[in-house]
Amino acid sequence: MNSPTEDGTEGLPPPPPVPPGVVPIKADSERCSPPKKPSTPKRIPMPRRGLAKRGHPIQLVTNHFKVSVRNVDDYFYHYSVNLKYEDDRPVDGKGVGRKVIDKLHQTYDSELGNKEFAYDGEKSLFTIGSLPQVKNEFLVVLEDASSNRTAANGSPGGNDSPGENDRKRLRRPYQTKSFKVELNYAAKIPMQSIAMALKGHDTENSQEALRVLDIILRQHAAKQGCLLVRQSFFQNNPSNFTDIGGGVLGCRGFHSSFRTSQGGLSLNIDVSTTMIVKPGPLVDFIIENQKVRDPFSIDWAKAKRMLKNLRIKASPTNMEYKIVGLSELPCNQQMFTLKQRTAKDANGDCDAHTTEITVYDYFVKHRNIELRYSGDLPCINVGKPKKPTYLPLELCTLVSLQRYTKALSTLQRSSLVEKSRQKPQERMSVLSNALKYNNYDADPMLQACGVSISAQFTQVDGRVLQAPKLKVGNGEDFMPRNGRWNFNNKKLFEATCVDKWAVVNFSARCDMRNLVRDLIKCGKMKGIQVDDPFVVLEENPSMRRAPAPARVEDMFEQIKSKLPGAPKFLLCLLSERKNSDVYGPWKRKCLAEFGIVTQCIAPQRVNDQYLTNVLLKINAKLGGINSLLLQERMTKIPLVSESPTLILGMDVSHGSPGHSDVPSIAAVVGSRQWPSISRYRACVRTQSPKVEMIDSLFKPAGSDDDGIIRELLIDFYTSSGKRKPDQIIIFRDGVSESQFNQVLNIELDQIIEACKFLDEQWCPKFLVIIAQKNHHTKFFQPGSPDNVPPGTVVDNKVCHPRNYDFYMCSHAGMIGTTRPTHYHVLHDEIGFAPDDLQELVHCLSYVYQRSTTAISVVAPVCYAHLAASQMGQFMKFDDMSETSSSHGGVTAPGAIPVPELPRLHEKVCSSMFFC
Repeated sequence: MNSPTEDGTEGLPPPPPVPPGVVPIKADSERCSPPKKPSTPKRIPMPRRGLAKRGHPIQLVTNHFKVSVRNVDDYFYHYSVNLKYEDDRPVDGKGVGRKVIDKLHQTYDSELGNKEFAYDGEKSLFTIGSLPQVKNEFLVVLEDASSNRTAANGSPGGNDSPGENDRKRLRRPYQTKSFKVELNYAAKIPMQSIAMALKGHDTENSQEALRVLDIILRQHAAKQGCLLVRQSFFQNNPSNFTDIGGGVLGCRGFHSSFRTSQGGLSLNIDVSTTMIVKPGPLVDFIIENQKVRDPFSIDWAKAKRMLKNLRIKASPTNMEYKIVGLSELPCNQQMFTLKQRTAKDANGDCDAHTTEITVYDYFVKHRNIELRYSGDLPCINVGKPKKPTYLPLELCTLVSLQRYTKALSTLQRSSLVEKSRQKPQERMSVLSNALKYNNYDADPMLQACGVSISAQFTQVDGRVLQAPKLKVGNGEDFMPRNGRWNFNNKKLFEATCVDKWAVVNFSARCDMRNLVRDLIKCGKMKGIQVDDPFVVLEENPSMRRAPAPARVEDMFEQIKSKLPGAPKFLLCLLSERKNSDVYGPWKRKCLAEFGIVTQCIAPQRVNDQYLTNVLLKINAKLGGINSLLLQERMTKIPLVSESPTLILGMDVSHGSPGHSDVPSIAAVVGSRQWPSISRYRACVRTQSPKVEMIDSLFKPAGSDDDGIIRELLIDFYTSSGKRKPDQIIIFRDGVSESQFNQVLNIELDQIIEACKFLDEQWCPKFLVIIAQKNHHTKFFQPGSPDNVPPGTVVDNKVCHPRNYDFYMCSHAGMIGTTRPTHYHVLHDEIGFAPDDLQELVHCLSYVYQRSTTAISVVAPVCYAHLAASQMGQFMKFDDMSETSSSHGGVTAPGAIPVPELPRLHEKVCSSMFFC
């Protein structure tokens, strides 16, 4: 045995000899040192600084239902669940766990102390109080008649004869499977921690205890046969389905989760929608999904990607399978080996002989099943890659409640939004019925916890803030009404001149002469001098079917040959409104390569309102201001007007669900020309897919910094009379509560480092606010069919017991039910009073230059989202999906390499190109 050395470690054997020709590398002492214990975060979300009082009071109700917990002195015991087959293989199939644990509960109830379970469907199980035994190992036998998904399933595959298996099934109606279940003690969670959280003492225990309560809700829904998507539950009820085209249905269900708030523990219930695959004949789904006329026009390579892992039922056996692929040959050519037994000989033995047969002949001749059209089409493989099991296409039916996780088209998305809308009173009625239907009070586990849930919506006190006064042209002031205004008989506050411009038309059907004439006339009414265009360029008809980049290239050749010089502005007409493939390449060419401001339109109904909206965007892009806050003009915005203040809006956009390996796009916009809070510049970068924290805020490279923040700081300095910001206000969009500490301790640190890199002595004060739209709290006016009025604020009752948060509905909800924005103030060194801070947030909803309405979230966040969306179309990232992420451009070591976006041309980089 080695003797201990002086530092207390065991003596180690000598290192192995160094092979000849190898130079040892010196170990990195930091990398080799033992891992440091995780330090507590430097900054944590700040506590509330009191309640605001400004605005006239309004009585509201919210979709939170009061919860009382009687058994506060009990403990949740957490057990880790280990499921194995009899031969010790781990169980990997989804959905099996719940069946096994349910059977365990039935079979071993007394051995388990008659305890109720809360099981998450995977590795965690919770009980109230401990299980009686220390060692909990059990054998569970499942009798499952419907879900035997091996290769021998009454369809050709492997080496087994399907006919033989059918006979076996008749003799033994149930396929039994045995499982070993181990429950190992993991932790003990005091229910008292929920009461502590309600007093503002949030701990890991309280988060875990609430997680257990949420798991009980999921388990309750699972027992009713619902599809579970995080904390949302969807029943198999066709009245909740709505067709959105392409073989996809919108499925309406409910979100249900426990929340701690100032008013105590509450259950937040809301309507939720997900997408599911349309149940029914598989062939109908493929035809609808690909928008083809018949099965013989199907693109099977595309179908194979779409169908993988979907579940089907096969007729006539009604057995359920999972699709793993397609056969390489059509049904009437795809061979397999059929085993058949002949009659018994004199000794009573059966001879088995094998024959090669096509799948088509097997079903038609051996099973006597008529196949009308499947012969010339591929078979569906429901076996294993090396041991296929083939079924003819027309015998397959998609089962219900299967999530559709691919990207939706623009039309599907708008259809889903339109069909999911509910007026406030309708939503209240649906939520009340959902609470009755779920009957949570009868759940045995919730009863064991002593949990009871009120059936009444929670009453809250709201306040309605007065809209800020706006300035338009000719020195005119006016007050928006109901969160809206217009420019009828008004001029823009600071109108630009549209000169040196041209019109290009990518095959849109439009009367170009009238369009140009009306645009010039409308501009004159709004105070914008619109000169006659240099030229109107029509796309060469031979290019209409060419790839989008080639069409754009050809159009630019025309621009170069027919214009006297580089234009300042290009109006671009597209034939498709939402999903034109020309849009991205065109924007890239204009903004990145040539530095030309451009506005794309797809005119369908051209009237004065339409042209005014187009001109608002053009004016903002060319450096004008459409309307201005009166307070901004008079420099009377508390704290912001008194000292140079930079306002940042930060957002990260991720690839749509069907494109999970597409790079994420981080966008930050920064205010410029202080004391203005209406002008912004954007900086956009790519980063690794699905990474929420922005990794390019500060990017030192030797004596330079190539980060986003430096670019915005220098722009603020040069545009604000060579003043550095003394205060920086950060609005961060799109992060969940679990990521607040990362924003405070990673992103904020990077921003501070970027400031220090420019000037070591510079210490601006920071305010960090998270803007959340992705939550489930709604407010209603009791007894009124209308949405809450614009400017409604709530900072009590349903807000956090300790942290500084508030809800604001700054916009007028014209359709559906208004979704408030949930603002979380994480950090404030500037020292805003609650009233002044809410007033600032409210005002920033009125400086959005693209429209004549207050918007639902502060303008900098909206601009960041627009900038990310527009520059994201510069590169066709969607084409990279389904491939590995081995594309050009390199990011930090260890991160997935992602292609970099082209930088904007210096002529347009400080413009509001995203408007």
